[in-house]
Amino acid sequence: MDNDQELVARVLQGDSQAFTELVESYQQAVYNLAYRMLGDAREAEDAAQEAFLRAYQHLSSYDPERSFKTWLLSIVSNYCIDRLRKRRLIWLSIEEPLPPHPALTSNMPEPEEAFVSKERDTAIQGLLASLAPEYRAAVILRYWYDMSYAEIAEMLGTTESAIKSRLFRARQILAGELRSGKSSDLAVAMEGA
Repeated sequence: MDNDQELVARVLQGDSQAFTELVESYQQAVYNLAYRMLGDAREAEDAAQEAFLRAYQHLSSYDPERSFKTWLLSIVSNYCIDRLRKRRLIWLSIEEPLPPHPALTSNMPEPEEAFVSKERDTAIQGLLASLAPEYRAAVILRYWYDMSYAEIAEMLGTTESAIKSRLFRARQILAGELRSGKSSDLAVAMEGA
């Protein structure tokens, strides 16, 4: 039995500290997936909290034969897909917090490098936002989390061939966006990289 399964067993026996350890182990991965899916930091935080709450509530249905991380990320991705379906409107947050001043930290990138990186991230997030939620989930899980087709299919409750089809279609859509110039910011950001 690996550490995750031991922690799950302890939680099911009433040890709340064990769940805290699970949260600490996976909070970054959960938040990153939610952020890539939703494109908004605050909404991603809410989604991460909701995912952990749902995981806790349904922990007794977790199958220890499966990877806990895969099970948890499937909860996050399904929750985000539901949120995106309900949202239907694309909006940008104007309340993003300002980054700390570069003089206050020693490991901050130079201003030009930070600007180019921010522009690239914004352009990539814009491209991801142009995809349907199912396509977006497949792209993020494949290219950001480097998951196999089988793992993605298991997480999203579909088949490997459906995942391959979604990825193929998503790549076509993204290539069309780049060719049409709708994402010229990405091309400019990539040139500066």
